[in-house]
Amino acid sequence: MNLNLTDLLLLAALAIGAALFWRSQRIRETALRATRRHCEREEVLLLDQTVGLKRFRLARDERGRWGLWRIYAFEFTVTGGERYQGETRLRGERVHSVVLPPHRF
Repeated sequence: MNLNLTDLLLLAALAIGAALFWRSQRIRETALRATRRHCEREEVLLLDQTVGLKRFRLARDERGRWGLWRIYAFEFTVTGGERYQGETRLRGERVHSVVLPPHRF
């Protein structure tokens, strides 16, 4: 079996794509775990047990360092009848904050 340069580049692109996909899934799971813990502490119910990528961008942090920021959206409820949207913010693979908007208790 002979591989030419095009075949090698295609294989490399597929491998890089698979690695990036796997890493993004791992980061999403980190966001989901942090969101679950935060919702338990705040005594609210995380709806659908999931987070969804809302925004992905390159930005500076408080110290002026550049990093890749991901913002995941999720829905929660307190009463069971009203849905609220919160956000989990990550810089790289680290959770920066979990934000719940004002809601009923």
